[in-house]
Amino acid sequence: MASSGLLKLVRPAAFQLLATLRPAGERAAIIATRRLSTDAPPEKISRYPVPYKKELPYDIVALMEEVETKGGFLPNVFKALSHRPAEFRAFFAYYNELMNKETGGLTKADRELIVVATSMHNQCLYCVVSHSALHRIYSKKPTLADQVAVNYKNAELSPRELAMLDFALAVCRSDTITDQHFLSLEEVGFDREDAWDIGAIAAFFAMSNRMAHLTDMRPNVEFYNLGRVVRAKGKGDGEST
Repeated sequence: MASSGLLKLVRPAAFQLLATLRPAGERAAIIATRRLSTDAPPEKISRYPVPYKKELPYDIVALMEEVETKGGFLPNVFKALSHRPAEFRAFFAYYNELMNKETGGLTKADRELIVVATSMHNQCLYCVVSHSALHRIYSKKPTLADQVAVNYKNAELSPRELAMLDFALAVCRSDTITDQHFLSLEEVGFDREDAWDIGAIAAFFAMSNRMAHLTDMRPNVEFYNLGRVVRAKGKGDGEST
C-alpha cells in the first residue's frame, strides 16, 4: 500500500486531538528528550519484538511519525502491532471505519465509551486506559469513563448511554441476541444500523483486547492524565490537558 494511501486510510482523528493537549514547545521537548536519552530503561511495550523503524515499510513509518509528531507520543498499539505489518494495516483500516466515521447515531464519545465498558469486561488494561483517555477528550467529562470502567451500571449514564452499553456487553459476552435487545435500543433513539455499529465495535475490540493480552501490551504513561483537566477559555489554548 502506498504511503499516502495508508495515511489517508488510517489517520485517526483522535490522535490529531492529542496535538492540542500540550503546547507545541513542550511536545517537541518530550520527543527530543526521548530520542536523546540513553539512561532510561527500555519501555515495556510487548512480549513480542518491536521492529526498528528501519525494518518497517515506509508507509507504516510515515504514519507512526505523523501520529507521534501531532500527539507528542506514539501509542504503544502502533509499536506492538508493527510486529506484523500486513495485520497492522488491516487492524487500523477496520479501526478507522468503526471509530472515526461521522455517519450514524453514535458520537465519537459514544464509541469510546463502548470500548471502555467492553474492554473492562475483557480485563484489557491497555484498552481501558487508552480509550478512557480518548473518551475524556471527546466528551469533556473527566470522570465518566472511570465510573464505567469500575461498574457501568452505577455510572452517571443517560438512559440512552445505558441501553447502548447493555447492548454492547450482550455482544461482548456472546449472549443470544434477540429482538428485545434491538427494541431496547430503539426505545432510546437508536436504529438497526446503530445497533450494527455498537455490536461491531464490541466485537472488534474483543479481538483487540485479546491481542493486547497475547502481547502483554502496556499503555503509555501519557494516557493516564489526558483529558482530566479542562482549562478555561482564554487561559493557554483552552483545550483539555
